[in-house]
Amino acid sequence: MAKLAFLGLGVMGYPMAGHLQKAGHEVAVYNRTTAKAEAWATEHGGAFAPTPREAAQGADFVMACVGNDDDLRSVCLGDDGAFAGMAKGSTFVDHTTVSAAVTKELYAAAKELGLGYVDAPISGGQAGAENGVLSVMCGGDAEVYEAAAPVIDAYARICRRIGDSGAGQMTKMCNQIAIAGVVQGLSEALHFAEKAGLDGRAVVEVISQGAAGSWQMANRYETMLDDHFNHGFAVDWMRKDLGICLETADDIEASLPLTALVDQFYKDVQKLGGGRWDTSSLIKRLRAMG
Repeated sequence: MAKLAFLGLGVMGYPMAGHLQKAGHEVAVYNRTTAKAEAWATEHGGAFAPTPREAAQGADFVMACVGNDDDLRSVCLGDDGAFAGMAKGSTFVDHTTVSAAVTKELYAAAKELGLGYVDAPISGGQAGAENGVLSVMCGGDAEVYEAAAPVIDAYARICRRIGDSGAGQMTKMCNQIAIAGVVQGLSEALHFAEKAGLDGRAVVEVISQGAAGSWQMANRYETMLDDHFNHGFAVDWMRKDLGICLETADDIEASLPLTALVDQFYKDVQKLGGGRWDTSSLIKRLRAMG
């Protein structure tokens, strides 16, 4: 078993850190709101620290799951950052969805300090984190990844190295691009069924068994029909992720017309006051249009 630190105890990080402690690792946590770190330590029996640096001291692996590029830089760099507390040969594993640019920046900074760095964004939502069945897509040096993978397995259904530094983040962009189109299609199908006077549940029972079936359909259609949108991964965060996708697409000359369109639909949802609704709330926009 390893000595670990976990930085960021949001809806994903809190249960992920718990899985690590339950697996027998020695875990110290840090959260910007100290009360949440204290609550985690009380619940799981681990330790908490007031700064990323102190949490990371003596750790073999430091995991992070924070908000965005700036948040990640803040927990990594500076006098109180994790890198300042990590010993040579230890590894930083980033589960945040961020740009490939900041990933490569921090990978280089870590390498200069003799640290390993794995970009390891996750998919599976709050339920996946709570149940320990996340999909983890990784980038970084092969030998560093191989050492980190058994630790990541505590909360992963699948964990794979896709390529060099940044490849994990690029794969997460593919994930978000695919989800955006699927959720919009499902929203339109359910909206069409409502307008046609059909029983939405009966429609899904039939079409889900054919080519139209998807994870989104299986896990979200009932709450979409019931107008409930509290599944954790918020529209605000999806727009952040799609912004990264679209900016990167410009850099690599990829064409993402559907992603750009759905991003604007999510902007409409925000205008409806739905920034904290989950991503399946695209159907609310269609209902609002009549």
